[in-house]
Amino acid sequence: MKTRRRTFIKTLGAVSIAATVPGTACDKAPPVIGNGKMKLSYRTYDLQLKHTFTVSGFSRNTTPVVLTEIRYEGITGYGEASMPPYLGESQESVVNFLKKVDLGQFNDPFMVEDILEYVNAIDVGNRAAKASVDIALHDLMGRIVNQPLYRLWGLNPEKTPMTSFTIGIDTPDIVRLKTEEASRFKVLKVKLGGGNDKEMISTVRSVTDVPLYVDVNQGWKDKHMALDMIHWLNERGIKFVEQPMPKTQIDDMAWLTENSPLPTIADEAFQRLSDVAIFKGVYSGINIKLMKSTGLREAHKMITVARALGLKVMIGCMTETSCAVSAASQLSPLVDWADLDGNLLISNDIYEGMKVIAGKVTLSDLPGIGVKKLDLNVE
Repeated sequence: MKTRRRTFIKTLGAVSIAATVPGTACDKAPPVIGNGKMKLSYRTYDLQLKHTFTVSGFSRNTTPVVLTEIRYEGITGYGEASMPPYLGESQESVVNFLKKVDLGQFNDPFMVEDILEYVNAIDVGNRAAKASVDIALHDLMGRIVNQPLYRLWGLNPEKTPMTSFTIGIDTPDIVRLKTEEASRFKVLKVKLGGGNDKEMISTVRSVTDVPLYVDVNQGWKDKHMALDMIHWLNERGIKFVEQPMPKTQIDDMAWLTENSPLPTIADEAFQRLSDVAIFKGVYSGINIKLMKSTGLREAHKMITVARALGLKVMIGCMTETSCAVSAASQLSPLVDWADLDGNLLISNDIYEGMKVIAGKVTLSDLPGIGVKKLDLNVE
């Protein structure tokens, strides 16, 4: 009797949601949550970058990912784990983690808290691996009720921010070329910390006068030098400085934030929900990435806590396909800044999702995280 009652309530809820949006779920029979089992599948995939990507400390031309799917009663949700070098995860570690995940013990994909608490408890770390399950699960739920996540969260798609486009460290000629190619973006994020910081900014400024963000990736070691650079950047239209100093130099960062004319944003120093309160007074804000936060569930909670503490919020990404980037974009109406360009840096995306129109994150009415799979035969 309890199972039938729960099925009826969820079916009714799906009808209620669909009734508010013309041309969606009301056009077909409402979904029924039955007693089926969820099945997780996954495969490795290598992203090819359009340009060599250089930040403070390393360069790369590819990014390894693992693509996940959760299937339930004929409906499939898509997810992704992206593993840039500094995360400490690999395709092998993600696959080994996912082998331990048994979603077959759950017959209700809407029990998100229970399912993801189980996934989180399987092993410590493995944040990107956990995110790949979280994203696919959220996508599945949205597809079951035929609604985009932002609508299920009650968010206004008109309130999405502009997204920056990243310019990696390179020679002046290549930086100019990259900047020219990014002319459709209304804000750029410039990587610094490679020893040619002023040259990087001056080169970008020789091409465009759009607002700039800078990301130092822990490249400045001395707080006084860092403050001098921030004053110089402030005079050239920079809006904030991301991770200017090593994450271990907490006292130096607190001093820098107190004296800085620009907001400072934590990235490498900040990972999960438990970190948010720690960095009040150390940074002005946080950069939330699904691969660090274990996915959408925790990222949504991070935004709530950060706002309560008076911290600014940025939603970012790794080098990812449109799958993970589109998932993060569902939260973008809640944030101050967005850096959702990871899918635009690659040449072999196999999903179509969130669009950037006139520089702005633009959400669609596609259900779940808002993606379509383009090539079912890519291995």
